[in-house]
Amino acid sequence: MKSPLVSFISVNYNGYNDTCELINSLLTHINSVSFEIIIIDNASKVDESVLLKKNFPQIISIRTPENLGFSGGNNLGILHAKGKFLFFINNDTYIEEDNIISLTKFLEANPIIGGVSPKIKFAFQPQKIQFAGYTPLSPITIRNTTIGYGEIDSAQYNSPQRTSYLHGAAMLIKREVVEKVGMMPEIFFLYYEELDWCTQITKAGYELWYVPSLTVFHKESQSTGQESYLQVFYLTRNRLLYAWRNLNQIKKWVAILYLMSIPLVKNLIKYTIKRKPNLIKATFCGVYAFITLQNKRIGIE
Repeated sequence: MKSPLVSFISVNYNGYNDTCELINSLLTHINSVSFEIIIIDNASKVDESVLLKKNFPQIISIRTPENLGFSGGNNLGILHAKGKFLFFINNDTYIEEDNIISLTKFLEANPIIGGVSPKIKFAFQPQKIQFAGYTPLSPITIRNTTIGYGEIDSAQYNSPQRTSYLHGAAMLIKREVVEKVGMMPEIFFLYYEELDWCTQITKAGYELWYVPSLTVFHKESQSTGQESYLQVFYLTRNRLLYAWRNLNQIKKWVAILYLMSIPLVKNLIKYTIKRKPNLIKATFCGVYAFITLQNKRIGIE
């Protein structure tokens, strides 16, 4: 049997209805390329992989015994994928057009380009732009800007352009890139894993591009929503971890010292004023987890 051109890989965690909408949108709209759909049920409370397979017998549905995180779930999908191109797509997204072939042709025509992300718009009205590319991360603050974020789509970002990173909600990667660079780093579990992976891809000599010929709609709210313990913990830990793994010499230490001083104190003051002791604890635990993780995995003297 001939292998599909594109393998769609999506991680599901207690998101059955959203995942069904994603699958339906792919099956409804894509006719231009051969493809397979791989859904990793990341230990949802109910075995949603069985329900998905029952409703969509043509997909590959795999359940994990424990939550492997964003990268771990996607990596399991990679192991089962047969496509020449791997399309990592959030389960809370959907498409309304069949332009996947434009992305695959763009990649095939440019050997130096390792991956692309399409235009991403918020699914909720007025469907403003969420992503039209990224600027580089600051080597000190480890922050960057999302191009086009929150803007009305007036075709101002309708030309392909190089981007520093791809967007984790929708990114199409050549299989050869994974074979050369390796799979997503699982050390992060949540947040920064795709930025770290993109950094490794560019270090290997590939370029990353934003290609707006396809639009993906993302149900994520434009507002940041309520801060949670897990969000604060992983953002604190993983921002430090990204700096440690990807910056060299003096820049690494300057960034770590900065992150453990000015923004950390600012956040602690904010959480104190808001009377959120759980977020204060999450911040300290994030720093501690970074330090102990490095001692265990890398060996700080």
